[in-house]
Amino acid sequence: MADIKEQLDYRERNKADVAAFTPTRTLGVNRKVILDENAGKFIVTSSRNWKDDNPDVLDFSQVTGCNLEIEEDKNEKTYEDSEGNDVSYSPPRYTYSYDFVVTIHVNHPYFDEITVDVNDSSIDVEPPESRGMFASSAFDPASISNEYRQHQAIAQEIIDALTKVREVSRETAAAANAPKTAQTCQFCGATTIPDAQGRCEYCGGAMGN
Repeated sequence: MADIKEQLDYRERNKADVAAFTPTRTLGVNRKVILDENAGKFIVTSSRNWKDDNPDVLDFSQVTGCNLEIEEDKNEKTYEDSEGNDVSYSPPRYTYSYDFVVTIHVNHPYFDEITVDVNDSSIDVEPPESRGMFASSAFDPASISNEYRQHQAIAQEIIDALTKVREVSRETAAAANAPKTAQTCQFCGATTIPDAQGRCEYCGGAMGN
């Protein structure tokens, strides 16, 4: 009961975070990653009315990693002979379909990862007949499919963005927590530690942090 109450309380607290969330950048096509870069937060949602759906609002610093999985489905291509039978080509020919899935690993009390399906339907790729006999590792689908390249780029953009904001967030936090050192004020010559605004405690001159 205590765990249930805590989760209900969390959902209520999250509503306030959603209300304060101001998108500055949107990534993805179907299921989107939306950033509030000014507040250092993000959400993942496929809803147009996401404010009503109360999606989880996470800090950039909660991201622990991202990875892309490209799921491949391989199907043999056949033709119908004069007797109406499905017959394999010789050598065999194949068609392929792909799905791009980005997994965002997070440090959160209720879940540890969020999946983002980049494409809403599988991307079909058929190699030229002269190459259809080969296994998928023998050809590069990105070289023959513009749609494949587009979704690969979208997936990488999500990963790069979250990786960058995570690092910036952690560097900012580390700098804020770093011990301040005494400096000599260039205006009055006093040796002092700058205040929160980076000013000399004696003359108020701007010293920086």
